[in-house]
Amino acid sequence: MRLHPALFLVSALLLASPLAAQDANEGPSSDKAKKSYDEGQRLLYEHKAEFALDAFKKADKQDGGHCLACEKQIVKYATQFEDWKAAELACEEILAAAQNPRAAALAHYQYAFVLLSEGQRKHKDEYFSRSHDELTKALVAVPNFPDAVFLDGKVLANLHQDDAAKAKFQQYLEMKPGDDPDHQRARRYLARPELARARMAPPFTVTTLDGSRLSLDDLQGKVVLLDFWATWCGPCREALPHIRDIARKFQGEPLVILSVSLDSDEQKWKEFIAKNEMTWPQYRDGGFNGSIAKLFFVSAIPHTFTIDADGVLQDERIGDASIEGKLKKLIAQARESQPQPAAKVN
Repeated sequence: MRLHPALFLVSALLLASPLAAQDANEGPSSDKAKKSYDEGQRLLYEHKAEFALDAFKKADKQDGGHCLACEKQIVKYATQFEDWKAAELACEEILAAAQNPRAAALAHYQYAFVLLSEGQRKHKDEYFSRSHDELTKALVAVPNFPDAVFLDGKVLANLHQDDAAKAKFQQYLEMKPGDDPDHQRARRYLARPELARARMAPPFTVTTLDGSRLSLDDLQGKVVLLDFWATWCGPCREALPHIRDIARKFQGEPLVILSVSLDSDEQKWKEFIAKNEMTWPQYRDGGFNGSIAKLFFVSAIPHTFTIDADGVLQDERIGDASIEGKLKKLIAQARESQPQPAAKVN
């Protein structure tokens, strides 16, 4: 099992910010730094993120600590691999380089995100307090920054200031109306702020092969099994009978299986699904750089994630590992939490 407490926040919050657009001049300026940065990008392409992190650190050092593109990559991957010293240093460098309120707001937001992740990992309130301070500064710089308001709600929830957290989630809903995944998640946190302290799976919405719209937060009350695979993956084909058996065995239970394919060939994917009687929900993400694969940091397949009825990540497996025992337990809990039908009155 390789659950990372900070992992999904990286995808769902830091990368999604509307302020996070990268300028063309953020890359390294020296030839040596450019070479190291390009090496880091190559390693990312080869799904060697931990080695890529070292390359980005090297590039930033060679550039005198002025490579914003390097520092943004360091924040992302140092947080993923819990290299807190490197992540905080990169945040400080980004903040020092901020030349306008927009850049400063994003820098404070990034720093707050790292501190929240660090606090969740180390279980120390001092990091949550520092995170709240950074978000306060971000909102002074740019008051209309919904993502900072949303993140501050999570920070306050982790400080067990639930009333203040609920006020932030309500503010977010008023600032950013709509039915996007973050809006749905904010509504859930407003109703149950304790979930903002949990290791929630990142929210997402997809349209499956049969045209159905499937949103993770709409599936509350049901256990969700995410199955990342591809037709070209031998171990995935070997694991398919196991997933098919699970789909059949738990049919009618509060369980949703979503198979997320990394295939680029749509026709081949459709033909494989039909031939192999994969009757449960299917979605094609297109590759390791697909939106859902990136959200869950998938770098090897087959790869499964088990999410409970509250949306909390419970299990992560690479390979065709046995997951039925965990599913049985979570499904039983989901059944117990479902409303019971009213007794008939004679």
